[in-house]
Amino acid sequence: MQYNIKQKVMLNIILFGPPGSGKGTQSENLIEKYGLNHISTGDILRAEIKNETELGKEAKGYIDAGKLVPDETVINMLAKKVDEGLGNNAKGFIFDGFPRTIPQAEALDDMMETKNLEIDCLLALEVGKEELVKRILNRGKTSGRSDDTDEGIIQQRVEEYENKTAPIADYYGKQGKLKTIKGEGSIEDTFDLLCDAIKQGVSSN
Repeated sequence: MQYNIKQKVMLNIILFGPPGSGKGTQSENLIEKYGLNHISTGDILRAEIKNETELGKEAKGYIDAGKLVPDETVINMLAKKVDEGLGNNAKGFIFDGFPRTIPQAEALDDMMETKNLEIDCLLALEVGKEELVKRILNRGKTSGRSDDTDEGIIQQRVEEYENKTAPIADYYGKQGKLKTIKGEGSIEDTFDLLCDAIKQGVSSN
């Protein structure tokens, strides 16, 4: 599906944050404030498989074989979700959990360009490792997740995030779209910083 008018009134952002950074809470706040469509690759993948769509069947085949779902299949799912949002006059999109690699970022940019859209900014929540561990251990008292109660596993999760996302930050940084936000304040203070970063990101594009 092609869209010939540049959708400048739309806001399209990527939200990154390590485990315990408050990304889930801030994502909900941003969706509510800006009326964005939430695009989570995990949610979309599960929905496509559950509904037994062609893309879902394709993805399930890879998963059942113990393989990763190819980027092309994931991008096609995202494109379908974006088309649905555009059909419902979406005000913009917030991408959660994608991209995680440079090829995925390039594919996302290409897909958005075919719809005359673009990513306005990547918002990266920054929280010190010590604070992250403390937050997750505290969350583990009620979350019921075993990986929220083991400090060693938490450290690994944080390091894995840092290793995987650093190249993505650099990729969007070169485009002038990277906005880092200190996430160690209150939920309200962090949200205000996110909104300020979005204003700067949109005005500079």
